[in-house]
Amino acid sequence: MLTAEKIGDQRYRARYGRYFEEFTLGDTYEHRPGRTVTESDNIQFSLLTMNSHPMHCDKAHAQKSEFGDLIVNSGLTLAIVLGLTVNDVSAQAIANLGWKEIVLTAPVFAGDTLYAESTVLAKRESKSRPGQGIVTVSTRAYKQTGVQVMAFERTFLVPKQYAAGPTPGAPTSGTPTPGAPN
Repeated sequence: MLTAEKIGDQRYRARYGRYFEEFTLGDTYEHRPGRTVTESDNIQFSLLTMNSHPMHCDKAHAQKSEFGDLIVNSGLTLAIVLGLTVNDVSAQAIANLGWKEIVLTAPVFAGDTLYAESTVLAKRESKSRPGQGIVTVSTRAYKQTGVQVMAFERTFLVPKQYAAGPTPGAPTSGTPTPGAPN
């Protein structure tokens, strides 16, 4: 969610994410733009994370499998889908508190474009942190064909709007930050 805060006369600053008050039970946010996964993304992520399973990095082996090609590392798929949700759901979050029920429902291949959507399942004020709340969302990811490839629940801690304070490093007078492009 991109919004703009007025910080001065004819001056605005982009703000991403939502504060606690901006989450409504049952609301669904469609996350855009999507992200096309490349073969290079898959191989680099797999090798970076020490996952050298041949289904991720040995095309000759993968072509003999039931899938007929390399499949994208599910850790990469999860990371991309999570990243797709940040602008709408957690750009204001203080901390992720956990994920559960991560399910992989269809394979992802290089060249697939992933899209995601999140539905607000629960929200409550924090008992130990005044000015903050806990939100739980259900996220689903789809290929460009509409086939669902993943689903999970995520819970995170987010500030209330009145308690958020100014953006770190931001000038409070509405004047430009020295050295910042205008």
